[in-house]
Amino acid sequence: MFDHRMTRRESLHTLLKLTGTAAVAAAGLWPSTARSASQQRHFIVEAVAKSEKASVSILTRKTFEAAGGIGQFVSKGDVVVIKPNISWARPLKMAATTNPEVLQAVIELCQEAGAKKVRIADNTIDNAEFCFSVSGAADVAKRTGAELINPDSSLMREMKLQGDRLDVWPVYLPIVEADKVINLPVAKDHILSSLTLGMKNWFGAIGGRRGSLHREIHPNIVDLAQFFKPTITLIDATRIMTRNGPSGGSISDVVTKNTLILSDDPVAADGKAALLFGKEPQNIGYIKLARKRGLGTYDFSKLLQKKVRV
Repeated sequence: MFDHRMTRRESLHTLLKLTGTAAVAAAGLWPSTARSASQQRHFIVEAVAKSEKASVSILTRKTFEAAGGIGQFVSKGDVVVIKPNISWARPLKMAATTNPEVLQAVIELCQEAGAKKVRIADNTIDNAEFCFSVSGAADVAKRTGAELINPDSSLMREMKLQGDRLDVWPVYLPIVEADKVINLPVAKDHILSSLTLGMKNWFGAIGGRRGSLHREIHPNIVDLAQFFKPTITLIDATRIMTRNGPSGGSISDVVTKNTLILSDDPVAADGKAALLFGKEPQNIGYIKLARKRGLGTYDFSKLLQKKVRV
């Protein structure tokens, strides 16, 4: 057991927060001019495909282009971990797991940016091998050469989360040891937390008695969101599960949205995604609490905003 200290990933993330948005603004991609570090604002991009037949890969690429390109977030030589939601052994059509086409596009972008290694990491609920196979993640790993990590207990290490409720908890080492982390959840209904989006996705980044965290679930989600600080959050809302989440029950629960949401503010990302379900972010317990804790905002007027149609 040891204290959590700033990793190389976190220190680089801090630097990118100070420089990345300024570079985007200076490039003329935002209605703004470059500003000092103390004046930096976080950003949010919402990209929507006009047709259900539109390429998911192109949609993903256009989303990152709108934020100045993958190079704003991933540098040559980085070890990048992508954290999808693959908790359940469900196919793409059920919208219970991250769209493998989005996952593949993000991996390829990281590789093009010169990443030394790209890893896919999630501590699944159903059998990991079965989840990876049925969800399409295993095939993506084979096609791209990304490393698909088996969530073995030996990869868990107890760390101090220093949350309001959660103190010491087993944490999935590949995620905290990476240089950059991309949080890539699917947007879906959840019977206890109302929605599972980016911040709830960190339940798949820990071990231990995760079932116990569903009591007082909202503050527990926020404690994890306070500990895990992704480089970027990309919410997969190409298909969303509107009922019977998080594992899903029927194709009739799924609505096609053809949308991706990219932000360096985890609260804003979840807040924007909540709107796709007709829910106001301030009415979702953990989103409201995360804002109160200072983890971000759902006042989108405070962000650099861009909407893209592909």
